[in-house]
Amino acid sequence: MYFPEYRARRLRQSDQLRRMVRETHLRVDDLIYPMFSAFGEKIKKEIPSMPGIYQQSIEHIVAEAKDVHALGIPAVILFGIPETKDAFGQDAYSDEGIIQRTIRAIKDAVPELLVITDVCLCEYTDHGHCGVIKKGDVDNDETLKLLAAEALSHARAGADIVAPSDMMDGRVAAIREILDANDFHQIPVMSYAVKYASAYYGPFRDAAESTPQFGDRRSYQMDPANRLEALREAELDVQECADFLMVKPALAYLDILRELKDRFHLPLVAYNVSGEYSMIKAAAEKDWIDGDRVMMETLVGMKRAGADLIITYHAKEAAKLLR
Repeated sequence: MYFPEYRARRLRQSDQLRRMVRETHLRVDDLIYPMFSAFGEKIKKEIPSMPGIYQQSIEHIVAEAKDVHALGIPAVILFGIPETKDAFGQDAYSDEGIIQRTIRAIKDAVPELLVITDVCLCEYTDHGHCGVIKKGDVDNDETLKLLAAEALSHARAGADIVAPSDMMDGRVAAIREILDANDFHQIPVMSYAVKYASAYYGPFRDAAESTPQFGDRRSYQMDPANRLEALREAELDVQECADFLMVKPALAYLDILRELKDRFHLPLVAYNVSGEYSMIKAAAEKDWIDGDRVMMETLVGMKRAGADLIITYHAKEAAKLLR
Protein backbone atom coordinates (compact mmCIF):
# COMPACT_ATOMS: atom_id res chain seq x y z
CA MET A 1 0.00 0.00 0.00
CA TYR A 2 1.38 3.35 -1.02
CA PHE A 3 0.33 6.99 -1.02
CA PRO A 4 -1.85 8.39 -2.51
CA GLU A 5 -4.09 5.28 -2.70
CA TYR A 6 -3.38 4.48 0.94
CA ARG A 7 -3.79 7.35 3.38
CA ALA A 8 -3.14 6.45 7.02
CA ARG A 9 -4.77 9.68 8.18
CA ARG A 10 -8.20 8.37 7.14
CA LEU A 11 -8.42 6.50 10.46
CA ARG A 12 -7.37 9.53 12.54
CA GLN A 13 -10.05 12.01 11.46
CA SER A 14 -12.26 11.98 14.55
CA ASP A 15 -12.22 10.90 18.15
CA GLN A 16 -14.77 8.20 17.38
CA LEU A 17 -12.59 6.71 14.62
CA ARG A 18 -9.47 6.87 16.78
CA ARG A 19 -11.29 5.08 19.59
CA MET A 20 -12.55 2.37 17.23
CA VAL A 21 -9.08 1.45 15.95
CA ARG A 22 -7.14 1.98 19.19
CA GLU A 23 -4.82 -0.97 19.76
CA THR A 24 -3.91 -0.57 23.43
CA HIS A 25 -6.36 0.14 26.23
CA LEU A 26 -5.66 1.26 29.78
CA ARG A 27 -8.40 0.31 32.24
CA VAL A 28 -9.02 1.03 35.90
CA ASP A 29 -8.81 -2.74 36.42
CA ASP A 30 -5.14 -2.58 35.37
CA LEU A 31 -4.12 -0.32 38.28
CA ILE A 32 -2.62 -1.08 41.70
CA TYR A 33 -2.17 1.74 44.21
CA PRO A 34 0.80 1.79 46.65
CA MET A 35 0.21 2.94 50.24
CA PHE A 36 2.60 3.67 53.13
CA SER A 37 1.30 2.66 56.55
CA ALA A 38 2.99 4.35 59.51
CA PHE A 39 2.93 3.32 63.15
CA GLY A 40 0.95 5.65 65.40
CA GLU A 41 -2.27 7.63 65.24
CA LYS A 42 -3.47 10.79 63.48
CA ILE A 43 -0.55 10.67 61.04
CA LYS A 44 -0.94 11.98 57.51
CA LYS A 45 2.45 13.23 56.39
CA GLU A 46 2.94 14.21 52.76
CA ILE A 47 6.19 12.93 51.29
CA PRO A 48 8.04 16.04 50.05
CA SER A 49 9.48 14.33 46.98
CA MET A 50 6.15 12.68 46.08
CA PRO A 51 3.35 15.29 46.02
CA GLY A 52 -0.02 13.76 46.86
CA ILE A 53 1.43 10.63 48.47
CA TYR A 54 1.47 10.22 52.24
CA GLN A 55 2.80 8.27 55.15
CA GLN A 56 -0.40 7.55 57.05
CA SER A 57 -1.53 5.89 60.25
CA ILE A 58 -3.99 3.04 59.93
CA GLU A 59 -7.20 5.05 60.30
CA HIS A 60 -6.16 7.26 57.35
CA ILE A 61 -5.01 4.24 55.34
CA VAL A 62 -8.46 2.71 55.78
CA ALA A 63 -10.17 5.93 54.70
CA GLU A 64 -8.04 6.13 51.57
CA ALA A 65 -8.58 2.42 50.88
CA LYS A 66 -12.31 3.15 50.79
CA ASP A 67 -11.67 5.95 48.27
CA VAL A 68 -9.51 3.64 46.15
CA HIS A 69 -12.22 1.00 46.11
CA ALA A 70 -14.89 3.58 45.23
CA LEU A 71 -12.83 4.56 42.17
CA GLY A 72 -12.92 0.95 40.97
CA ILE A 73 -9.21 0.28 41.52
CA PRO A 74 -9.04 -3.43 42.38
CA ALA A 75 -5.96 -3.58 44.60
CA VAL A 76 -3.49 -1.77 46.82
CA ILE A 77 0.07 -2.74 47.72
CA LEU A 78 1.24 -1.96 51.25
CA PHE A 79 4.59 -0.75 52.58
CA GLY A 80 5.23 -0.23 56.29
CA ILE A 81 6.99 2.28 58.54
CA PRO A 82 7.34 0.49 61.89
CA GLU A 83 7.66 1.95 65.37
CA THR A 84 11.17 0.57 65.79
CA LYS A 85 13.77 -1.03 63.56
CA ASP A 86 16.45 -3.60 64.38
CA ALA A 87 19.15 -5.63 62.69
CA PHE A 88 16.75 -8.45 61.77
CA GLY A 89 13.65 -6.43 60.89
CA GLN A 90 11.47 -8.21 63.43
CA ASP A 91 8.41 -6.02 62.86
CA ALA A 92 8.25 -7.41 59.31
CA TYR A 93 7.21 -10.87 60.49
CA SER A 94 5.47 -10.05 63.78
CA ASP A 95 1.77 -10.86 63.89
CA GLU A 96 1.32 -7.41 65.46
CA GLY A 97 3.58 -5.63 62.97
CA ILE A 98 2.44 -2.48 61.24
CA ILE A 99 1.58 -4.23 57.98
CA GLN A 100 -0.20 -7.13 59.65
CA ARG A 101 -2.39 -4.70 61.58
CA THR A 102 -3.02 -2.64 58.45
CA ILE A 103 -4.08 -5.70 56.45
CA ARG A 104 -6.65 -6.65 59.08
CA ALA A 105 -8.02 -3.10 59.25
CA ILE A 106 -8.41 -2.81 55.48
CA LYS A 107 -10.00 -6.24 55.11
CA ASP A 108 -12.44 -5.44 57.91
CA ALA A 109 -13.44 -2.12 56.32
CA VAL A 110 -13.21 -2.90 52.59
CA PRO A 111 -13.22 -6.69 52.20
CA GLU A 112 -13.63 -6.51 48.41
CA LEU A 113 -10.37 -4.57 47.93
CA LEU A 114 -7.43 -6.84 47.18
CA VAL A 115 -4.49 -6.32 49.53
CA ILE A 116 -1.03 -7.04 48.15
CA THR A 117 1.90 -6.87 50.56
CA ASP A 118 5.50 -6.03 49.81
CA VAL A 119 7.66 -8.79 51.30
CA CYS A 120 11.07 -7.35 52.14
CA LEU A 121 13.08 -6.33 55.18
CA CYS A 122 14.58 -2.98 54.14
CA GLU A 123 11.76 -0.94 55.71
CA TYR A 124 12.23 -2.75 59.04
CA THR A 125 16.00 -3.09 59.46
CA ASP A 126 18.07 -0.43 61.20
CA HIS A 127 20.74 -0.76 58.49
CA GLY A 128 18.26 -0.34 55.60
CA HIS A 129 19.29 -3.44 53.69
CA CYS A 130 16.91 -6.15 52.52
CA GLY A 131 18.14 -8.96 54.74
CA VAL A 132 20.49 -10.31 57.39
CA ILE A 133 23.93 -8.71 57.28
CA LYS A 134 27.01 -10.94 57.58
CA LYS A 135 30.52 -9.81 56.73
CA GLY A 136 29.23 -6.52 55.35
CA ASP A 137 26.74 -7.98 52.87
CA VAL A 138 23.28 -9.54 52.88
CA ASP A 139 23.37 -13.26 53.63
CA ASN A 140 21.06 -14.81 51.07
CA ASP A 141 20.04 -18.06 52.77
CA GLU A 142 19.56 -16.64 56.25
CA THR A 143 17.40 -13.91 54.74
CA LEU A 144 15.17 -16.48 53.02
CA LYS A 145 14.01 -17.77 56.40
CA LEU A 146 12.86 -14.31 57.49
CA LEU A 147 11.20 -13.53 54.17
CA ALA A 148 9.26 -16.77 54.35
CA ALA A 149 8.16 -15.95 57.89
CA GLU A 150 7.12 -12.46 56.76
CA ALA A 151 5.04 -13.80 53.86
CA LEU A 152 3.35 -16.32 56.17
CA SER A 153 2.50 -13.60 58.70
CA HIS A 154 0.95 -11.51 55.92
CA ALA A 155 -1.15 -14.46 54.76
CA ARG A 156 -2.32 -15.11 58.32
CA ALA A 157 -3.34 -11.46 58.63
CA GLY A 158 -5.50 -11.72 55.50
CA ALA A 159 -3.31 -10.60 52.60
CA ASP A 160 -4.64 -11.63 49.20
CA ILE A 161 -1.26 -11.63 47.39
CA VAL A 162 2.33 -11.52 48.66
CA ALA A 163 4.98 -9.74 46.61
CA PRO A 164 8.66 -10.43 47.44
CA SER A 165 10.84 -7.49 46.38
CA ASP A 166 14.15 -8.39 48.03
CA MET A 167 15.89 -10.07 45.05
CA MET A 168 17.33 -12.91 47.13
CA ASP A 169 18.01 -16.09 45.15
CA GLY A 170 15.36 -18.73 45.83
CA ARG A 171 12.88 -16.56 47.67
CA VAL A 172 9.85 -17.44 45.55
CA ALA A 173 10.36 -21.17 46.23
CA ALA A 174 10.91 -20.52 49.95
CA ILE A 175 7.73 -18.47 50.20
CA ARG A 176 5.68 -20.95 48.15
CA GLU A 177 6.89 -23.80 50.35
CA ILE A 178 5.97 -22.15 53.66
CA LEU A 179 2.59 -20.94 52.39
CA ASP A 180 1.68 -24.40 51.11
CA ALA A 181 2.87 -26.06 54.30
CA ASN A 182 0.49 -23.84 56.28
CA ASP A 183 -2.57 -24.37 54.07
CA PHE A 184 -2.25 -21.09 52.19
CA HIS A 185 -2.17 -22.79 48.79
CA GLN A 186 -4.54 -20.15 47.41
CA ILE A 187 -2.27 -17.15 48.10
CA PRO A 188 -0.52 -16.06 44.88
CA VAL A 189 3.08 -14.86 44.78
CA MET A 190 3.66 -11.68 42.77
CA SER A 191 7.40 -11.78 42.28
CA TYR A 192 9.52 -8.69 41.71
CA ALA A 193 11.23 -10.94 39.20
CA VAL A 194 13.34 -8.27 37.51
CA LYS A 195 14.32 -5.47 39.88
CA TYR A 196 17.17 -3.20 38.86
CA ALA A 197 19.52 -1.26 41.14
CA SER A 198 17.97 1.98 39.94
CA ALA A 199 18.39 5.66 40.72
CA TYR A 200 14.66 6.02 40.08
CA TYR A 201 13.94 4.76 43.61
CA GLY A 202 15.13 7.90 45.38
CA PRO A 203 11.74 9.32 46.45
CA PHE A 204 10.54 5.88 47.61
CA ARG A 205 13.41 5.71 50.09
CA ASP A 206 12.14 8.95 51.60
CA ALA A 207 8.63 7.49 51.74
CA ALA A 208 9.60 4.15 53.26
CA GLU A 209 12.55 5.50 55.29
CA SER A 210 14.64 2.67 53.90
CA THR A 211 17.89 4.26 52.67
CA PRO A 212 20.82 1.88 53.31
CA GLN A 213 23.04 3.08 56.13
CA PHE A 214 26.13 1.76 54.36
CA GLY A 215 26.96 0.63 50.85
CA ASP A 216 24.20 0.05 48.31
CA ARG A 217 22.01 -2.77 46.98
CA ARG A 218 23.95 -3.66 43.87
CA SER A 219 25.03 -7.05 45.23
CA TYR A 220 21.42 -8.24 45.05
CA GLN A 221 19.53 -5.87 42.73
CA MET A 222 20.32 -6.08 39.02
CA ASP A 223 22.73 -4.08 36.87
CA PRO A 224 20.66 -1.71 34.67
CA ALA A 225 22.81 -2.66 31.67
CA ASN A 226 21.74 -6.31 31.69
CA ARG A 227 19.02 -7.80 29.49
CA LEU A 228 19.79 -11.54 29.40
CA GLU A 229 20.09 -11.61 33.18
CA ALA A 230 16.50 -10.37 33.37
CA LEU A 231 15.35 -13.35 31.32
CA ARG A 232 17.26 -15.74 33.59
CA GLU A 233 15.77 -14.15 36.71
CA ALA A 234 12.25 -14.40 35.32
CA GLU A 235 12.77 -18.00 34.23
CA LEU A 236 13.92 -18.97 37.71
CA ASP A 237 10.82 -17.42 39.25
CA VAL A 238 8.57 -19.22 36.78
CA GLN A 239 10.25 -22.49 37.75
CA GLU A 240 9.74 -21.66 41.44
CA CYS A 241 5.98 -21.23 40.80
CA ALA A 242 5.54 -17.47 40.83
CA ASP A 243 2.01 -16.46 39.85
CA PHE A 244 2.90 -12.97 38.55
CA LEU A 245 6.15 -11.52 37.20
CA MET A 246 7.11 -7.89 37.75
CA VAL A 247 9.60 -5.49 36.16
CA LYS A 248 10.82 -2.59 38.30
CA PRO A 249 11.33 0.21 37.30
CA ALA A 250 9.14 0.35 34.20
CA LEU A 251 9.86 3.44 32.14
CA ALA A 252 13.54 2.82 31.33
CA TYR A 253 12.93 -0.93 30.97
CA LEU A 254 10.06 -1.18 28.49
CA ASP A 255 12.22 -3.46 26.33
CA ILE A 256 12.45 -5.89 29.27
CA LEU A 257 8.68 -5.80 29.73
CA ARG A 258 8.22 -6.73 26.07
CA GLU A 259 10.73 -9.57 26.24
CA LEU A 260 9.08 -11.07 29.31
CA LYS A 261 5.65 -10.73 27.72
CA ASP A 262 6.84 -12.55 24.61
CA ARG A 263 8.60 -15.37 26.49
CA PHE A 264 6.41 -16.14 29.47
CA HIS A 265 2.72 -16.67 30.01
CA LEU A 266 2.12 -15.29 33.48
CA PRO A 267 0.41 -11.97 34.28
CA LEU A 268 3.05 -9.26 33.90
CA VAL A 269 3.27 -6.29 36.26
CA ALA A 270 5.08 -2.99 35.64
CA TYR A 271 6.06 -0.89 38.65
CA ASN A 272 5.79 2.79 37.70
CA VAL A 273 8.19 3.81 40.44
CA SER A 274 8.52 6.87 42.63
CA GLY A 275 11.14 8.67 40.53
CA GLU A 276 9.02 8.30 37.41
CA TYR A 277 6.02 9.70 39.30
CA SER A 278 7.96 12.58 40.83
CA MET A 279 9.49 13.68 37.52
CA ILE A 280 6.03 14.10 36.01
CA LYS A 281 4.77 15.93 39.09
CA ALA A 282 7.75 18.29 39.17
CA ALA A 283 7.59 19.14 35.48
CA ALA A 284 3.82 19.65 35.63
CA GLU A 285 4.18 21.95 38.63
CA LYS A 286 6.46 24.16 36.57
CA ASP A 287 4.01 24.10 33.63
CA TRP A 288 6.64 22.47 31.45
CA ILE A 289 4.27 19.62 30.54
CA ASP A 290 0.58 18.76 30.64
CA GLY A 291 0.79 16.47 33.66
CA ASP A 292 -2.39 14.49 33.00
CA ARG A 293 -1.55 13.82 29.36
CA VAL A 294 2.04 12.78 30.12
CA MET A 295 0.81 10.55 32.95
CA MET A 296 -1.68 8.75 30.74
CA GLU A 297 0.77 8.48 27.84
CA THR A 298 3.34 6.96 30.20
CA LEU A 299 0.89 4.39 31.57
CA VAL A 300 -0.38 3.48 28.09
CA GLY A 301 3.23 3.03 27.00
CA MET A 302 3.72 0.46 29.76
CA LYS A 303 0.60 -1.37 28.65
CA ARG A 304 1.73 -1.27 25.02
CA ALA A 305 5.10 -2.73 26.05
CA GLY A 306 3.29 -5.73 27.52
CA ALA A 307 2.24 -4.95 31.09
CA ASP A 308 -1.04 -6.50 32.20
CA LEU A 309 -1.05 -4.58 35.47
CA ILE A 310 0.65 -1.37 36.62
CA ILE A 311 1.60 -0.44 40.16
CA THR A 312 1.48 3.34 40.10
CA TYR A 313 1.21 6.30 42.46
CA HIS A 314 -0.89 7.87 39.69
CA ALA A 315 -3.61 5.22 40.12
CA LYS A 316 -6.25 7.44 41.70
CA GLU A 317 -5.69 10.29 39.23
CA ALA A 318 -5.71 7.91 36.27
CA ALA A 319 -8.85 6.16 37.52
CA LYS A 320 -10.72 9.47 37.63
CA LEU A 321 -9.77 10.21 34.02
CA LEU A 322 -10.73 6.71 32.88
CA ARG A 323 -14.24 6.76 34.40
